[in-house]
Amino acid sequence: MSYPNPINVQAFLDEDIGSGDITALIIPKFREAVAKVITREAMVCCGQDWFNAVFKALRPDLQVQWHVQEGQWLEANTLLCTLKGNARALLTGERTALNLLQTLSAIATQARIYAKKVVGTDCKVLDTRKTIPGLRDAQKYAVACGGCHNHRVGLYDGILIKENHIMAAGSIAQAIAQARQISDKLLEVEVESMVELDQAIAAKPDRIMLDNFSIPQLQDAVKKVAGRCALEASGNILLSNIREIAETGVDYISIGALTKNVHAVDLSMRIVLEEGA
Repeated sequence: MSYPNPINVQAFLDEDIGSGDITALIIPKFREAVAKVITREAMVCCGQDWFNAVFKALRPDLQVQWHVQEGQWLEANTLLCTLKGNARALLTGERTALNLLQTLSAIATQARIYAKKVVGTDCKVLDTRKTIPGLRDAQKYAVACGGCHNHRVGLYDGILIKENHIMAAGSIAQAIAQARQISDKLLEVEVESMVELDQAIAAKPDRIMLDNFSIPQLQDAVKKVAGRCALEASGNILLSNIREIAETGVDYISIGALTKNVHAVDLSMRIVLEEGA
């Protein structure tokens, strides 16, 4: 996928502003101000384009000067950016812009931590489709910004046959055979046991997802598959065990928590009037 592409910003603003920001009306219409944004905790900065787009949608003449780079690791109390322009626009856009920046930075930070855990192995950490509706592209961008990788973006760019698909199709073999007739996109099948793994290997998918396999089972699966297709570990994967899982030899590890369990970074924006205002 190509990114960033902050196309939803106007919808986010409309959600917050509705018929108008009545609190901002207490500020003189043409008053100018300066605002500074800092982070109160360590983080990977992510989402600058979305942040900028919020204020551009409100006032194209509003200036945003970034003091850090996208994807940069930052310590607590770092000054992120300085804004200058219409005070009403700064106040109206503050929460929407910070919501996006703190959420995407949180995802990128989490991704950076997970990515570092597998450094030195050949394993790649993947995200999932467990995203906030309307923010999938942004969240997947944040995952990549943090150093992890994207699984399929949606239902259209890859085939992932899971338990319910297998039940409905009749068997792993039938599900894979039917999928091959439909599309030539990446074809992955999920298995939950060594018996199902054997069935999947025989049906020759491009990738097999090993769901909730133990470390010994993952090791056995890697030996059994012997490079005939890619292997992905999934389920119950934590920072405490991801290194051990990566060292079994699987090609990928997918983690829903990268985008699902988001704890927003604590950011602060403070506005000061320009001299003479």
